[in-house]
Amino acid sequence: MVQVSATGVINPSAAWCDVLPEQLLMIPSRAMGLPQDIPSLGQPGLSTDVPYPAQTKQAAAQIDGILTEVMTIFFSDRIMISISQEGRLAQWVHCPLSPSNPTSADTHLLSASGEDALLPSNRFTPRSLLGAGNTEREMLGHLYASQIADAITKKNPEEHRTLVLGLGLGKDAAVEMNRDVFFKVVDLVLLCI
Repeated sequence: MVQVSATGVINPSAAWCDVLPEQLLMIPSRAMGLPQDIPSLGQPGLSTDVPYPAQTKQAAAQIDGILTEVMTIFFSDRIMISISQEGRLAQWVHCPLSPSNPTSADTHLLSASGEDALLPSNRFTPRSLLGAGNTEREMLGHLYASQIADAITKKNPEEHRTLVLGLGLGKDAAVEMNRDVFFKVVDLVLLCI
């Protein structure tokens, strides 16, 4: 028999193997260390808006003769995007979408003119998490992350989640920077954000 004091503390000498299932229902939730302010889902009229499963979008296209797949998962604190060719993921890049300098005014909202309008905002600070390999590949991953982060914040200026980008480009695409391939991949990602 489980012994519970008036304050809801379980007697440590009671053996849990001797507890019957119906006795567990009699133990106050505070005795088990559970929060007391969570309503029971069994209460009528109670509904909860849980962001589960996370919103997911996918797109695929032949880019330069290689099947390229993009998948975006929108978590409550992160936006994860994977870009995969030939089923590989070789590099992960992390890029906060919130400004790194909280004292700066929203200069990222100022419109650029001329050729500068094509460049991503310089407010993003991508960092390689895994698999950079060499400086060219790391630079390419940072360029993709900055460009995608810029597109996300242009679509929704209030977006402050962190972008986690997984890249798995084919060996040729990862080694040589092909402008057409780059923009086709970014366009494919834009379909998923």
